Amino acid sequence: MTTQTTERLEVADGLAGKYLTFNLGDEGYGLGILKVQEIIGMQKITAIPAVPPYVKGVINLRGKVIPVVDLRLKLGLEPREHTRRTCIIVVQVAKAEGDVIMGVVVDEVSEVLDIDAEQIEAAPALGSSTYGRFILGMAKTEAAVKMLLEIDRLVAVDEMGELETV
Repeated sequence: MTTQTTERLEVADGLAGKYLTFNLGDEGYGLGILKVQEIIGMQKITAIPAVPPYVKGVINLRGKVIPVVDLRLKLGLEPREHTRRTCIIVVQVAKAEGDVIMGVVVDEVSEVLDIDAEQIEAAPALGSSTYGRFILGMAKTEAAVKMLLEIDRLVAVDEMGELETV
């Protein structure tokens, strides 16, 4: 076995596990299940001025105010009208000072998949694309390829200014 193959297998072994899969348009994505706290339906989001366009605002989740990010906009996809399948995935984002609870809007949740190391490939190098910093790898499932996201990097709280202190 080559050194590169061994390194790929070690990385894939570290990524194997359960993932909550969801769709944004026709594309499939996955979040490590340990990062997911719950899935809730869409609700009224209170807009916050002077934040990036992908930060939709905040919601009141059982007495706790949490920020909500639209993953379509964060990933540079076209905005889309919400449907009855649109929902918010409540996630725990790691930060140096402690974890932050946030919501991410997705088009629809699919299922929880148990993804083995053999199903995971490294994300392809796409020039100067910033996707590489928050794509853990590509999971080959029976139905399609799912992009496995590193939510801690994708919705880095630091880049949202003071929103984390709401």
